[in-house]
Amino acid sequence: MPLRLLPSALVDRIAAGEVVERPAAALKEIVENAIDAGARRIEIVIDGGGRRLLRVTDDGAGMDADELALAVERHATSKLDDEDLLAIATLGFRGEALASIGAVARLSIASRPAGNGEAYEIRVEGGVKTPVRPAALGPGTRVEVRDLFFATPARLKFLKSERAETMAAVDAVRRLALARPDIGFTLVTDDKVPATWPARGPDAAGRRARIADVLGHEVARNALDIEGLREGARLTGLAGLPTYSKANSLSQYLFVNGRPVRDKVLIGAIRAAYSDLLPSDRHPVTVLFLDLDPREVDVNVHPAKTELRFRDPGLIRALIVRTLTDALTAGVPRTASTGADRLAQLARPEGWRPQGAPDGPRGSYDWSRSWAAPGDGAVPPGGVREAPARFDFGSIAGEGAMAGGVASLALGLALAPSADARADAAPAAPDLLERPLGAARAQLHETYIIAQTRDGVVVVDQHAAHERIVYERLKAAMERDGLARQMLLVPLVVELDPAEAGRLAERAEALERFGLVIEPFGPGALLVREVPALLGEADIPALVRELAEYAAEWDDALPLERRLLHVAATMACHGSVRAGRRLRVEEMNALLREMETTPNAGQCNHGRPTFITLALADIERLFARR
Repeated sequence: MPLRLLPSALVDRIAAGEVVERPAAALKEIVENAIDAGARRIEIVIDGGGRRLLRVTDDGAGMDADELALAVERHATSKLDDEDLLAIATLGFRGEALASIGAVARLSIASRPAGNGEAYEIRVEGGVKTPVRPAALGPGTRVEVRDLFFATPARLKFLKSERAETMAAVDAVRRLALARPDIGFTLVTDDKVPATWPARGPDAAGRRARIADVLGHEVARNALDIEGLREGARLTGLAGLPTYSKANSLSQYLFVNGRPVRDKVLIGAIRAAYSDLLPSDRHPVTVLFLDLDPREVDVNVHPAKTELRFRDPGLIRALIVRTLTDALTAGVPRTASTGADRLAQLARPEGWRPQGAPDGPRGSYDWSRSWAAPGDGAVPPGGVREAPARFDFGSIAGEGAMAGGVASLALGLALAPSADARADAAPAAPDLLERPLGAARAQLHETYIIAQTRDGVVVVDQHAAHERIVYERLKAAMERDGLARQMLLVPLVVELDPAEAGRLAERAEALERFGLVIEPFGPGALLVREVPALLGEADIPALVRELAEYAAEWDDALPLERRLLHVAATMACHGSVRAGRRLRVEEMNALLREMETTPNAGQCNHGRPTFITLALADIERLFARR
């Protein structure tokens, strides 16, 4: 086939396929134009997933008749003062996007510059332009896209459902709204109530308020402010608590010089910062803003400009990891807060009454008798008063594992307590009530420590908490001067699957760094000669068997540091206080004090919370006192 030039209309449609892959991409380009035009208010309307209608109205710097005619030409822009493509300070090129959209849809643009008494409009349908004509419009610009991809019907077959396309378009707007809290947004989708996000301040408080507007107050409550600076690159934003995690990375909002991106370097750095705090199947919630010299980043490596290329990716990675790590390990340990919606689910169902309570007003029955402690005559010897109500705790455990601690507390009170757990079992020292984790008052089911603070209650999972403490001790000892080892009086033989025994024996040198000295002992067995002194009376055979099971995952692609930390986490789990062990009040308070000074004490090595906090106001809402 001989060489030939393609028709200009076909060239435009091919180019449009690179920029306008779906309605969300077209909407993103149009809203970015409005932002670059200096808009203070932007209104977006989406209908039919964006296929029937996309309308963006802004109050930014408009265009006169001559500029409007140029705006729909390919490679026309007002966003480059010269030909330097390495110093791009705007979000996109107006002419490029609008020309592409006009090639595959029915495009209408009306605009009026501020201070100009006349507005003008131009239309483009399938690449065919109409002359500019007068229109009625206030200062600003209105871009309307109808029948997207009518000129390329084959593209319509590859679009998802209207609902999915609407969600993608809304997500694009949400990311742009997060990037510019100083701009007010109104979003209308189909027949739903419009979402309005008022303009906020450009400072950290304004960003946090916009994050609460767009993502919800729960995200803002469960995130830490971060700020870091390294060689001219500045990182700010919010980093979610490890115990407030998601099943995917869609809740990671990343911005580079105000541009929403999905970059592998940034996502990898976030994963590295949280790797010691979250299991591999959980992802943190983050809203991060990276600002650096535009010459240090190339935004033109992808048509949609969502992927970047940094001049010094190592610098950016180090900045993110260090800033996030410092924020997550600083100060008093925190876990995800218990939202009012979860508290409402824990409240008693309407009409619930204790067993034996007569019908009639609440005031006519002594409710306290149903919750009396053993020995008060309310519970038969050796028995437990049956709780007539059953709570569905499984429905509230998805977003944050802290709900499990609340469930255990409630079940401990309503079902079979392992011991008398009255609040006066352990008198609280007044000075301890002022501590972040309070004073230990009781232990439920030999697993959960109940502590009292000045304005609330703290429920601690003793095994999870001590597991993190032991883990941090192991890491600190290894970094400082190595782990102290304890030689076994009689070497211990652990029988394993021959393949697992072989794999673990190959890693004996790495394990020795943690004080675990092993050597082969015939086929399918290992001889343990020394163990870390920090583990105390741990179940060494169980520890060796678990390490052997995971040894197959420690391939050469996994960094040595990560493999060693996995070993430390496994050892910490086996060397910590187990659930089911009864603790004295002094031991419980000692554990609370050590948690307050241990890095990352808000979650165990598996990413689960070590404690939950219930404010007195939250408890009062549970019992309809508020």
